[in-house]
Amino acid sequence: MMLDNTTRQQLVATALEARQWAYAPYSGYTVGAALLTASGKIYDGVNVENAAYPDGICAERVAVFKAVSEGEREFIAIAVVSQDGGFPCGSCRQVLSEFGLHTLVIIANPQGEILQEATVNDLLPHAFGPQNLRDR
Repeated sequence: MMLDNTTRQQLVATALEARQWAYAPYSGYTVGAALLTASGKIYDGVNVENAAYPDGICAERVAVFKAVSEGEREFIAIAVVSQDGGFPCGSCRQVLSEFGLHTLVIIANPQGEILQEATVNDLLPHAFGPQNLRDR
């Protein structure tokens, strides 16, 4: 599915809106994400930190887990908004790859400007996935 500019901007705006709810009292690095599914629904997410640092979770995974918990399994694109246009971490890339290497990742800044785009496959080449666990 091709993504038009209106849809791109809608995803960025949703991620930007969600970002205000991020819980990042330790790093101050707030992130918002907006995930577009094949059904046309958009799921948002924010990062949530924890005093026990490894127990936090990224905005991208929150959006994915919300979508999956609602029965979604096919993703078209995810927009990620952070203070500096940071890309998803390795764990988020792996989770996104589970549902399709073709998913478009849109990176934007707090002004809503799209800085870069890439597919999950671009971000995680040679991904380990379900195909590695099937009998051959």
